[in-house]
Amino acid sequence: MKKIPFSGRYAVICLSAIALPSGFTAASNLPEIKVEASAENRQTPIVEKLDQLAIQNKISAISDTASLLKGIPGVSINQAGGVSGLPAIRGLADDRIRIQVDNMDQIASCPNHMNPPLSTIAPQQVDDIQVYQGISPVSLGGDSIAGTIVVNSKKAAFAEPDQIVRKGQFSVFGATNNNAVSTGLSLSQANDEMAIQYDGNWSMADNYTAGDDFKTSTATGRPGQVLALDEVGSSAYEIQTHKVNLRMKAAQGEWDVNLGYQKTPEQLYPNQRMDMLDNEQTSIQVAYTHFHDSGESTLSLYHEIVDHYMNFGDDKQFVYPGTMGMTDGLGMPMYSEGMTSGLKFHYDYEMDAQRLLKSGVELQIYRLDDYWTASGRGMAPGTFENIDNGQRDRYAIFTELETSHNDKWQSLIGVRYEQVRSDADEVRGYSVDPTDGTSFGMTNADAATFNNAERSFTDHNIDLTASFAYQYDDNMDVDFGFARKVRSPNLYERYTWSTWGMAAIMNNFVGDGNGYVGNLQLDPEAAHTLSATFDWHAPDQSWKLSAQPFYSYVTDFIDAKRIDYRAPPMPPGVVSWDGVNDAYGVLQYENYDAELYGVDLAFHYPLSQLLTLSGTINYVQGKNLDTHDGLYNIMPLNGLFVLSGEYGVWHNRLEWELVDHKDDVSEVRNEVETAGYGLLHWKGNWRKDNIRFDFGVTNIFDRFYELPTGGVYTGQGTTMSINGIDYGIAMPGEGRSFFAGVTVDF
Repeated sequence: MKKIPFSGRYAVICLSAIALPSGFTAASNLPEIKVEASAENRQTPIVEKLDQLAIQNKISAISDTASLLKGIPGVSINQAGGVSGLPAIRGLADDRIRIQVDNMDQIASCPNHMNPPLSTIAPQQVDDIQVYQGISPVSLGGDSIAGTIVVNSKKAAFAEPDQIVRKGQFSVFGATNNNAVSTGLSLSQANDEMAIQYDGNWSMADNYTAGDDFKTSTATGRPGQVLALDEVGSSAYEIQTHKVNLRMKAAQGEWDVNLGYQKTPEQLYPNQRMDMLDNEQTSIQVAYTHFHDSGESTLSLYHEIVDHYMNFGDDKQFVYPGTMGMTDGLGMPMYSEGMTSGLKFHYDYEMDAQRLLKSGVELQIYRLDDYWTASGRGMAPGTFENIDNGQRDRYAIFTELETSHNDKWQSLIGVRYEQVRSDADEVRGYSVDPTDGTSFGMTNADAATFNNAERSFTDHNIDLTASFAYQYDDNMDVDFGFARKVRSPNLYERYTWSTWGMAAIMNNFVGDGNGYVGNLQLDPEAAHTLSATFDWHAPDQSWKLSAQPFYSYVTDFIDAKRIDYRAPPMPPGVVSWDGVNDAYGVLQYENYDAELYGVDLAFHYPLSQLLTLSGTINYVQGKNLDTHDGLYNIMPLNGLFVLSGEYGVWHNRLEWELVDHKDDVSEVRNEVETAGYGLLHWKGNWRKDNIRFDFGVTNIFDRFYELPTGGVYTGQGTTMSINGIDYGIAMPGEGRSFFAGVTVDF
């Protein structure tokens, strides 16, 4: 009985050329598109896939796993910390994307989302990545509206019968701009019944520098600490990540166990008011797959604990003199403790040679405590409870049917029901003393309103997917479909409560410098998406051109509105309204209707046996239909063009990155416009036997440029004061950097 693949007809988009086995030519060089010739061997909906060839080359220049996705059609990266970039799919980012790492749905336990799911795995530890844009199967969707990203870490491989195999790999990479260093170690041992593998990585970097001066002040607020005018403050980091994979064969199945531990002593944030000064994450995932005559079933359990601490790093002011009788404020300690437990049961049933039925149930339990201990200057004598005993539990059931109708047609139809329950306990500010004219006026009224309100909610969400693949002839394939996807508000969108300016600016996961307040009345957002792919190619896939237009109408889109806020040293009850364009303010989450539309183009063409030209062009527009404002952090028109080639053991790649100017912005957030730019990068490597050398230079001409989705620069100075820093400096990108690395297999 032939099993019909369910996970989506895929194009393997390999973004970088690396050393390939002897005999490979430029026609097989990266990027490479793999599409089967007949409809019954194709899959729907489409998924873009990064394989090991792409990943091994990308890690020579980066330590951020999210950056591996750069160059995939429709995907951009909203830069945050050095190892915590937030991917965006067709203009929608962060929690709007379902991100699974080793089958775990991880959650950012931080009011600034400094520990997003992709930051929990190092690039060196990734085996493959799959990206579903917009229309994703209901088996891989749920609680998201933008699509799905599936990341699988490297797995231990079984040996042949009667053999014991031991292998290892060591790598070290360095870059000049920010003195970045990254090392990796992999060790494995296996026989034909059991295999175990360890993968560890340690990375660190100093602040990076831009291609030119971009600010007017060198002050940090720290005695004796100044920053050069081209230095991007609070961009340094240090992180270590460890993973262990154990696989064991069973009579009719296989056990798969993943253990993870990550320690981040420091990850500073140039577009946030705070910095991550300690983060510890521990996870375990156990899965059993049972193979039966009609398919397979998988039961997976996982558990993750996050301990997260924020304060001001070396580039931000730490001591704030007291005013109005308040004591000096020594930093602002902030703690987040998150715990996630999950269960998944998926069952594949081959009804016949043409039909595959996939069903499953999923459960996720999430708990969050977010609290800020006393530090003076009005932030005393007690503890500020940002979210107390936050609860967000998901219960889901789904079924989908994939059918090969004939030589031309294939379809996938699916439905998913998901119940999302959320709740939180009562909160308090730093002081509950009614005679305290500072904290009382700023927080007690908001806390009382929140505590007296209904805080328990249950959302009933339904996802639908219908996608179709059609082979017109040997030179053209067409894929099209419709999806309805629903996402409930996260805990920070729903339960953060204080309109006090200082507290609000600590709740911000978009990097725009403003403060944010939750909204208990938020409804789930639902995206209704139409998408198609027109794929022209040679019968042997030697050349390819694809166009992917899309349109998405989102009801109850969670955007923001400006509100009055309280800011010291104003007397109790006095509020401030910054309705001007040259100041940061406080916003509250609000439901609106919105639309997003655009097109993604991709191509590759062999120029000769030694050279291949490839590239992607992406265009997306987003609009709030109620306010007629632009949506925030929409990437402008952009393209990546690549000339890659190989000669024997030498491999080279020249990248030309083009980004249009950004003038269609979110006015409610005072989003900063950015100029267009073009960058040139060169990457190469040499491999022979068990050694590979990587080398290259990024931003060859040391061009200055601003990141269109990088937010604003808040990396130095008096960041605790809402308008105590320079307003409206767009985040600059990194200047020229040389890099080199070596990888040894043993």
